[in-house]
Amino acid sequence: MDTNFYEQVYEIARLIPKGRVTSYGAIAKTLGAAKSSRMVGHAMLYAGTAHPNVPAHRVVNSSGLLTGKFHFKPPELMEELLKKEGVEVKNDKVVNFKKVFWNPLEEINLD
Repeated sequence: MDTNFYEQVYEIARLIPKGRVTSYGAIAKTLGAAKSSRMVGHAMLYAGTAHPNVPAHRVVNSSGLLTGKFHFKPPELMEELLKKEGVEVKNDKVVNFKKVFWNPLEEINLD
């Protein structure tokens, strides 16, 4: 487990505003590891043990699917958390994905 990479993933995920989502790939690109979206997904598996908390429910796949939902207990929790923040979800997919998408490359300054 690459804890340094994971911690960088968590730092970005913690910046996702309530009511917005980002993708595994967008986080990977922000870290200069564009081909590492699966590693970002793997990092999110352990997000529940990170401190401070990581809003893992705000990270979805590149088409807005809640692919990480099976790592929540119960799986419906991911959708419930998003809906509480005003993100509409239908059939395990974020509605208006482009509208609620948060692109860390555009939104944060990594310098």
